[in-house]
Amino acid sequence: MRLVVGDVDVAEYVAEPEIDILNGPRPYLHPVRTLAGVPVTDLLPEDHTWHLGVSVAMQDVNGANLWGGRTYVRDQGYTWLDDHGRITHAEWLARPADGFGERLLWLSPRGETLLTETRAVAARAVPLGWELSFSYALSAAEKVTLGSPATNGRPDGAGYGGFFWRATPGPTRTFTASRDGEDEVNGSDEPWVALTGPGPYTLVFRGLSGDDRWFVRTGAGGYNGVCAALAFEKTVVVTPEAPLERNLTVLVADGELTRDQITA
Repeated sequence: MRLVVGDVDVAEYVAEPEIDILNGPRPYLHPVRTLAGVPVTDLLPEDHTWHLGVSVAMQDVNGANLWGGRTYVRDQGYTWLDDHGRITHAEWLARPADGFGERLLWLSPRGETLLTETRAVAARAVPLGWELSFSYALSAAEKVTLGSPATNGRPDGAGYGGFFWRATPGPTRTFTASRDGEDEVNGSDEPWVALTGPGPYTLVFRGLSGDDRWFVRTGAGGYNGVCAALAFEKTVVVTPEAPLERNLTVLVADGELTRDQITA
């Protein structure tokens, strides 16, 4: 399925990919492009083959790894475990002209349903380029705990998991209205985060909720990416009475936007 802005194909959505179980199979957007055709996502990169363009994933869902790769184990570090689940497309819910709605199932390694997700994705033109709207809601039949490497004992601000955008390789810069660079932006709860890259292009992420934090890498961590992290410092619980809902937007622009342009 393609997302179109005007007469330009800006993204392709792969609902039922054929992905190795060790890479956390799940639907994803890739390639994503600016209006001028500059690619802004990466897929199955050699350094982290479980990074799939734009997707939603968690490394710890009641002990199941739905992120892919090795699992961070307290006092052991990253370890290969037989704990990989998958996120599967269940049905289309709506097909408006600017996007789509979808229901997905988050499955354990044994195929049990841990969470049910409803997702709405849309693309629209905006003055500086185009904007991706990505909303998702997680519901559970019983208590489900969402965690990250950080909540399982990893130091150094690695609380990733949630909506994640793996960007293309190359020199990048990240900043907010008041911060510059990965060290300052990672772990912050700023209203927006910008990532600029070769092309040039600029991505501007918005939509943190609750205790969410930005997880950001700009090459110092080995790759370029931004995550609206759900469990950056502490676990998050989803129950039948308390579902989880997030609404993210990402501006995709040609050129390297300035702080003043974004703020305005």
